[in-house]
Amino acid sequence: MTVPTTTLHPVLLKPEEAAKMLRIGRSKLYELLAARELTSIKIGRSRRVRLADVAAYIERRAAAD
Repeated sequence: MTVPTTTLHPVLLKPEEAAKMLRIGRSKLYELLAARELTSIKIGRSRRVRLADVAAYIERRAAAD
């Protein structure tokens, strides 16, 4: 098996990774999830945030300002 030479970008992020991308704390990210300003999915007991949803949240916030 060969290893691809391109770097793969994750489609799903852990909440901590999404918070880091947004440069906010983990608690603030969970507040956004609870308020449904940002969506997530569950896989088993794990919660994941789609990279596309993070990008859409950023676009909505940029348009609101």
